[in-house]
Amino acid sequence: MFTLPLGDRAQLSPLEPWQAPEFLAHIDRARATVDPWIPWASLSTDLTSATATLQGYADRRATDSARVYGIRLDGTLVGGVMFTHFDAALGVCEVGCWLEPAGKGQGLVTRACRALIDWAFTQRGMSRVEWRAASGNAPSIAVARRLGMSRDGVLRRHSVHRGERRDIEVWSVLAEEWPAAGDTSEVAVRAELDRLMGVFVGAFTNTGGRRPDLGVIRDVFVPEGRIIANVGDESVIHGLDGFITPRQKMLTDGTLTEFSEWEVAERTEVFGSIAHRFSEYRKSGYHNGEWFEGGGHKTTQFLRTPGGWRMSSLAWDDVPAKP
Repeated sequence: MFTLPLGDRAQLSPLEPWQAPEFLAHIDRARATVDPWIPWASLSTDLTSATATLQGYADRRATDSARVYGIRLDGTLVGGVMFTHFDAALGVCEVGCWLEPAGKGQGLVTRACRALIDWAFTQRGMSRVEWRAASGNAPSIAVARRLGMSRDGVLRRHSVHRGERRDIEVWSVLAEEWPAAGDTSEVAVRAELDRLMGVFVGAFTNTGGRRPDLGVIRDVFVPEGRIIANVGDESVIHGLDGFITPRQKMLTDGTLTEFSEWEVAERTEVFGSIAHRFSEYRKSGYHNGEWFEGGGHKTTQFLRTPGGWRMSSLAWDDVPAKP
């Protein structure tokens, strides 16, 4: 059975019916966090049903219509990724994921999903990879953003889970949008820098009832990154946690509503393993119930690390908001 490394401590490998006892023990640990969003956990409540779940995927793998893989951290199963639907003739597939608490915060799902998507495009010639998530499932939506997917729209009241009818967001990435593995061309690097900036800016959006997840900022920055507000007479320099925590609160406690921010212009320069981007941006929303519009400029520095390109610092200066 093959394994694919996901870093020094983690591996990705197929999940098979004979692994049902290990799978069931993992699902029991993951049940509280997985079950509120997807029926995955409720399908495996004892050894018989856990075996049936994995056998179902084995049968569908034999017909080239689905696959499931486990993520192991230090040898322990902590989550997984899957092709929930795979249509080679149509060239369209759907990727999904789940994770228990012990595996969170380490980028395991994102790296595993990248491996699946890369295989779908480069080995199987797929045209489109989809991602579907309940509108309130912020961690799942954050993964779609980190993968560089575009939000196609919302299937309103599409699905029922535990008696509750839910909206389902549809995200996707196309073959021509997916960077080739190992591509270090300037075009590929600029596309990756665009993606990182898109994840950063998109993290703040809470329009249309969307719940922002500023935790994704940790995925696009190096751990020691700095974010600097150079507005007014005195600079305010934040570490990642010091920047994220108060803004997550403002964007979820009603202080800032229907808020979004977007780039309107940028100039990017790449020099080997470092890069710089100068951006103009706009923003709008309600602050304590009052509509405002504003904008400003950002300067962002990037580094190429063993794990890929990351932001190392970002500084911004606002222009006065317009009521």
